[in-house]
Amino acid sequence: MTSVSLPHPAATTTAAPALWRQRPVGVVGLGLIGGSLGLDLQQLGVDVRALVHREATADRARQRGLATQVSTDPAVLADCGLVVLALPLDRLLEPPAELLAALPAQAVITDVGSVKAPVLACWSRLVPRFVASHPMAGTAQAGVEAGQLGLFRDRPWVATPDAATDPEALQLVQGLARAVGAQWLSCAAVEHDRAVALISHLPVLVSAALLQTADRSGADPSGDGELAGLVRQLASSGFADTTRVGGGNPELGTLIACCNQVALLAALGHYRSALDQLEACVRESDWQGLQQTLQRCQSLRPEFL
Repeated sequence: MTSVSLPHPAATTTAAPALWRQRPVGVVGLGLIGGSLGLDLQQLGVDVRALVHREATADRARQRGLATQVSTDPAVLADCGLVVLALPLDRLLEPPAELLAALPAQAVITDVGSVKAPVLACWSRLVPRFVASHPMAGTAQAGVEAGQLGLFRDRPWVATPDAATDPEALQLVQGLARAVGAQWLSCAAVEHDRAVALISHLPVLVSAALLQTADRSGADPSGDGELAGLVRQLASSGFADTTRVGGGNPELGTLIACCNQVALLAALGHYRSALDQLEACVRESDWQGLQQTLQRCQSLRPEFL
């Protein structure tokens, strides 16, 4: 993965909005990513035109001020020079015909999906100026209530261009990421998918397994239920930290597993091997070996955060 050094966000925000004042920015979907992007861009003085699926979502988005204009009519995107597809992976991979028809012919189109190879393969055939990208930012919240200011600041925003990607379109999306304070990265789509399988998709399943283990193993064999209740009462910040993503959106977790199956299966295999090694240390009372492993993990963690 190749990092591109950029000026500090504070040095670019005053100039960046001018790039889009001539043409509005379109955002399709106002969940966590789309809503947060709409808030950030409006704070920079950008005219944001949002397309959503349901009128109830549009009403709430207007109340929250997530975009300058919010509509269920795809025509809202007509004047946009840049359109961000903040859609679930299934809708990205099978885009509605009315959305495709509404995208301005020469607009730059980008997405925010967490799996890149299939999205790039799909959209590079559909529009001439597509840039596959993925802001690595999130919370446990979802939907129209989730958008928040500053979500992308100091977080990675990775693009996965291929040989056919329009360089000017790529530069425009890079400018978008810089404007909202993100750190720009670029890599191949396949490498992106392998990396996020390890640091984003695997943790969803690992934390889900931890939740299941605490629930099932906490069931008291005597049948009085005291242990199950105690497990829940004692759960604190450490348990909360390690299970946050496992308690997130089930639909999203299933979609990323489906769309990144091969890389995720490889990651699960590596994780199972690591668990086996830790289990062997405990079973064999190899406390020195366990301590050495934990010491190495202690030194590794800062490299990932």
